[in-house]
Amino acid sequence: MEFLFEYGLFLLKAATIVVVVFAILAIIRSGGKGEEQPGELKVTNLTEAFKDNVSTMESHLFDDAAMKLRAKEEKKADKARAKEEKNKAKELAESGDLESIRKPQLFVIDFKGSIDAREVAAMREEVTAILSVAKADDEVLVRLESGGGMVHAYGLASSQLDRIKKAGVTLTISVDKVAASGGYMMACVADKIIAAPFAVVGSIGVIAQLPNFNKLLKKNDIDYEQLTAGEFKRTLTMFGENTDKAREKFQEELEQTHVLFKDFIADHRPDLELQKVATGEHWFGNQALPLGLIDEVGTSDDFLMAACKEERDILKVQYTARKKLVNKVFDSSSEAVDRLLLKWVARVSDRSFRSNNESNLGFLFI
Repeated sequence: MEFLFEYGLFLLKAATIVVVVFAILAIIRSGGKGEEQPGELKVTNLTEAFKDNVSTMESHLFDDAAMKLRAKEEKKADKARAKEEKNKAKELAESGDLESIRKPQLFVIDFKGSIDAREVAAMREEVTAILSVAKADDEVLVRLESGGGMVHAYGLASSQLDRIKKAGVTLTISVDKVAASGGYMMACVADKIIAAPFAVVGSIGVIAQLPNFNKLLKKNDIDYEQLTAGEFKRTLTMFGENTDKAREKFQEELEQTHVLFKDFIADHRPDLELQKVATGEHWFGNQALPLGLIDEVGTSDDFLMAACKEERDILKVQYTARKKLVNKVFDSSSEAVDRLLLKWVARVSDRSFRSNNESNLGFLFI
């Protein structure tokens, strides 16, 4: 017991140090002078990158004479195509219909979500940029990777993707590794979900867990007081004595969140048998297909390569915020804590794909 007591004190000290460090960083971060500089929107032509890779590989497969002949033919074809496009653009400009000359585009967004889905700040800029120029025959591909996290944060992330759907633009989501819980909430918004054979999807459930040090405090004659206004302002607590009534209320809140989660899934994928899949379980891509959780088994690489061979124009859109040094340090520290919490969650709940959300001083997973 003495060892456990010492270990408990060590954990409390470590937690205190972490809180203090984050508090100092937060104060410095909020007290910095000057406005944040606007971020940078970067657009990369993936079609051109694909063609460059093909040319590089072919240069090692064919002799110089063959490559020169092919380059000459391609240059001639490009010149003829450019002339044709110029003439067509001139005709359309005269008729006032210049917009119709633009080819359908495939826009690509990458989203690798953390516990608090802080990446949604960049994604909302990317979505806004795309919707400012998108047409009905365009398409957006989101390469999604997330094990879920805070309920409200992933709700906002899902709403950002729903903006694409409401604009009448086709939305495809590709899952190469994991889109579970809140990650699957995002994925289900899509017109089409593609998942790799062993990608983890599903986990339509909610979980909460927290330690309670009340007995340890009582043993050492340490009082803990908590004042609230409102019967259920706080239910379960880490340091106070939890009651059955508080547990029942907290369980009720979990069930309500689960109902909202299931209703959201049902609205976007009405053919799913929710009683079968909304159990909190996860499935791999090959298992998820017959259940209707996804629409196709494959990788994002397969999808993009097929699009390139169809000679579709593919543009990757990436928004990068310009951060001050203190913000970089703060965000790096947050990411380190995220990784630590995920490892802890994996050991405790035996579900390595889940993330946590502190709500009512408990860890709430979606």
